[in-house]
Amino acid sequence: MTRYLALCFLSFAACTRAENAAEDNPSALAAWSDVAKHQDRFVETNGVRLNVLDWGGSGPALILIHGYGDSPHVYDDIAPAFTDRFHVVAYARRGHGKSSSGESFTNATLAADLIGVMDSLGIAKANLAGWSMGGNEITAAAGLYPDRIEKIVYLDAGYDWSDPMFGGSLGDLPISLDPPAEARGSLDAFKSWWMSTWWPGGDTMRAESYLRDISGLNADGTLHPVPDSATASRAFGTLLSERREYGKVKAPALAIYSEVFLSQPGKDSASTAAITAWESKHLTPFRAASQTRIRKDLPGVELATVRGSHMTFIFVSRDTIAAMMNRFLLPNP
Repeated sequence: MTRYLALCFLSFAACTRAENAAEDNPSALAAWSDVAKHQDRFVETNGVRLNVLDWGGSGPALILIHGYGDSPHVYDDIAPAFTDRFHVVAYARRGHGKSSSGESFTNATLAADLIGVMDSLGIAKANLAGWSMGGNEITAAAGLYPDRIEKIVYLDAGYDWSDPMFGGSLGDLPISLDPPAEARGSLDAFKSWWMSTWWPGGDTMRAESYLRDISGLNADGTLHPVPDSATASRAFGTLLSERREYGKVKAPALAIYSEVFLSQPGKDSASTAAITAWESKHLTPFRAASQTRIRKDLPGVELATVRGSHMTFIFVSRDTIAAMMNRFLLPNP
């Protein structure tokens, strides 16, 4: 299994950059300004410096956690749907985005980082929503710090990635998820490839800040990997080896699944058929087994399914997801 194959699968962000890192191009970055209505700040906690996006808002706290190799800007498009009811925050996991890295990526360490963000922002108790790998943080935090967590939402994150069913599926992928070399040549080339491959016909502006944040610009205009190879290896290794402990969670939980895991609508018919066959062979039974386990280990968990794939459902089903989360998270009348 190649590095890009492994790193791409849980989040397409990690497969978007060339291997040789260089300094960002300040002039290229300065030409665009993020219009998302959040404050961009840093907090120091647990030996790392974490980048925090704060949309403000009134009401209880809602903290959004991104996937592996990804960025908190994935929530720029959906976060405003919650600010009339919640104080909405997202942050870049250690080693991701603009955050500094560290040696440990255990679930306990990542949960401690999350609690440290809460402490730094003066948040006593919060609702949590995690996409993909973010399901590890919210599970661990709810189990280790039950008095700090109100409710949790799994955003296509109701999977234990350490399950051999998932690890075994990676070696059988019928396509390369690594973008072609020309897609790594420039930011515009990458955005064009990503949209045409994952979300053809979608609105680029809705994903603009996210796509920019996951594609590090080199001085020559090419792209570089964030997280770097060493950090990615540590994080992914832990992801595939550390079992989730759902049984320790006492907080009410909602698990939202995308209708399919892997989909590349921009592919030719033969590739699409191969992806569908892979999904049927591997991910359909893995999803069923994961849902059986989460129902058993999290009594009372609510399950739902929305349109889209693991990579794009947050954009494709934004309004549906926001409605589901608002209904679930708001206090009962």
